[in-house]
Amino acid sequence: MHTAIVGQLEHDFLALPEAERQTIISYGAALRLADLRKRLFLAKSKMRYFADKYHTHLTDLDANGLPDDADVELHEDYIMWHHWTAVADQAKDDIAALQGVVYRSLDAGDFVRVRD
Repeated sequence: MHTAIVGQLEHDFLALPEAERQTIISYGAALRLADLRKRLFLAKSKMRYFADKYHTHLTDLDANGLPDDADVELHEDYIMWHHWTAVADQAKDDIAALQGVVYRSLDAGDFVRVRD
């Protein structure tokens, strides 16, 4: 986002009453947390799909390499498997970071419904 726009957004946000800023942060964080949990679920589902399809784990493939007779599909799936593993790791990190914001805002009295 352009620096001038970001500066104006910050200015406009900070001009809001404190209670309104807290509510916006609380609701936004709760919505983002729900979105991240969906993304983590999708990533884990994709990882399980590949593990079931190839009857192995990605860590085993990484340690032993792909079989000599691996076809193009396995090579492509291997790349996607790594992608979804990275997505899951990032989502876990983001969830852990954002949970504190959500729960602190709940402690502050803004009762947004957030499911664990």
